[in-house]
Amino acid sequence: MTEKREYRDDYPEKTLYIPGPTEVREDVIEAMCQPMFGHRMDQMTDLYTTIVEDTKEFLGTDNDLMILTASGTEFWEASTLNLVDENILCTTCGSFSERHANVAERLGKNVDRLEYEWGKAVKPEDVRDVLDQSDGKYDVVSCVMNESSTGVRNPIEEIGDVVAEYPDTYFVVDAVSALGGDYVDIDEHDIDVIFASTQKAFAMPPGLAVCVVSDDAYDREVSKDSASWYGGFQRAFDYYDRKGQTHSTPAIPIMLAYRKQMKYMLDEGHEGRSKRHEEMAEYTRDWANEHFAMFPEEGYESQTVACIENTQRIDVAATIEQVSEEYDMAFSNGYGSTLGEETFRIGHMGEHDVESIEALTDAIEDVAGL
Repeated sequence: MTEKREYRDDYPEKTLYIPGPTEVREDVIEAMCQPMFGHRMDQMTDLYTTIVEDTKEFLGTDNDLMILTASGTEFWEASTLNLVDENILCTTCGSFSERHANVAERLGKNVDRLEYEWGKAVKPEDVRDVLDQSDGKYDVVSCVMNESSTGVRNPIEEIGDVVAEYPDTYFVVDAVSALGGDYVDIDEHDIDVIFASTQKAFAMPPGLAVCVVSDDAYDREVSKDSASWYGGFQRAFDYYDRKGQTHSTPAIPIMLAYRKQMKYMLDEGHEGRSKRHEEMAEYTRDWANEHFAMFPEEGYESQTVACIENTQRIDVAATIEQVSEEYDMAFSNGYGSTLGEETFRIGHMGEHDVESIEALTDAIEDVAGL
């Protein structure tokens, strides 16, 4: 049995360089400390329509968009229930893409995997080969945009272009750790469902998930006999059209924080925000290649999370602990039992910049004696 560990009030503040949650602006946190109001009041309509329409503007999409109180994990489940009758092709190249496949299996779907060695990226031509041979078998192709367990950024734009050639197959993208920090033209590449969590590149508190849905995906769900209740496309969007609110009680304080942060994101712009993340990624890769090596396949490195191969055989766990104690900075070990000490990860996302990432790498160099 797990024993209670009483939460204290004296924890030291750490600067977060983990793959989420990430740093949140002080005034965004303060935005949560407003008097409570009801989720069926006009004030809620003002708040929810603001954050939905601002997010659509930021992402440059004409598709429907919902923001629900949930982890991004909700939309692994919901998109599977809403779109898959029987068969789904899951492209897997790391822990989170494999977990998406596991969710679909748990829901009773027939799952085929297009598997890649961890560290390798999904290739559009391989997806085409499978679809060509499938005779329209698959209802959905799934892909993780940013496989944060391995630091791989999959070419979802090209994969979306391929899947679009098969009109009865829908393309679902997990962009949990990328959207908001890595530019993607959702509508141009026929992405039917793409979702993210707010605590990653959006640089907001955890607790909300954002999902963009194409008209085709909406129509697909409407035509099915069953669908997700909480994450149902029809239920969410029809309620928004009627009321301008969420169908169920949301985490209002986090939505207030969302409103504040999204204004900053609109000021910076989708492409501008992506450019800043690209600069952080380039700096981190150069540093990693000077002292270690990058783990992902060359040319497919993430723009928001660096997964660095521990070629110097430093004690990753001890280094993380010492950097935390001496510099009040937190970064991550490798994800999963096979990569725990073989790699380490730096989240360069959200409101960080090259200067703040350099402060972390300087601390790692000092502690590890590089």
